[in-house]
Amino acid sequence: MNLTQNYSTYTEENHNVWAILFQRQIENLPAKAVPEFFEGLKLVNFQPDRIPNFEEVNKRLKPLTGFEVVAAPGIVDDALFFGLIAEKKFPATVWIRSMDQLDYLEEPDMFHDVFGHVPLLTIPVYCEFLAKLSAMALQHVDRPDIVDRLTRIYWYTIEFGLFRKPGAEARIYGAGILSSVGESNLSVSEESVKHDFDVQHILDTGYIKETFQSQYFCIESYEQLLKSLPQIEEAILKLREEPVATE
Repeated sequence: MNLTQNYSTYTEENHNVWAILFQRQIENLPAKAVPEFFEGLKLVNFQPDRIPNFEEVNKRLKPLTGFEVVAAPGIVDDALFFGLIAEKKFPATVWIRSMDQLDYLEEPDMFHDVFGHVPLLTIPVYCEFLAKLSAMALQHVDRPDIVDRLTRIYWYTIEFGLFRKPGAEARIYGAGILSSVGESNLSVSEESVKHDFDVQHILDTGYIKETFQSQYFCIESYEQLLKSLPQIEEAILKLREEPVATE
């Protein structure tokens, strides 16, 4: 995958879209997102009025956790996606939505990939979990059913995870929520269903791509994610031993 960002091709409308989305979420998230998100924004030096330049972002990001952002054409297949992340390369799309798509997209754009994901890629333990989960998925790319189960773990943590310490309100750390004004409001409200983080429960729970999630899983610490990897691996190996369902 040799795609580059070609930063000079972004138009003023592109930058204006970023600015609108950035400002909206910066105003919306302070009481909802984990503090590490805002710390990460500062560390990678995102500007409110200009699309981030991946090359400049990586100069700040890579020394912190070894991760870097690489340009991707859009949604990539599982083998490439997990292979890149296992190598600490996070694939991000280079296109950004248009003005008439501010509130709805069928597939993730750069605002989701970069604004939502990159700030938390400054957290070492979070990155270690992400890289090791991806390496685990890479070992099972011959079994789409198992990759789907591991994608559920990724989905309900990295994409749509909530953080809740005992006795405290839930906060957002999932990128899919951080980049969505509607879901960032729903997810932490009393209207949403929130479960404690449980590996088997997540492995048994399908996810929704077309609309907001119907339920969320809450971790108490990023270390909890890392410590869950042996349990995830054990559950996946048991699935591996089961006969593959046929039509």
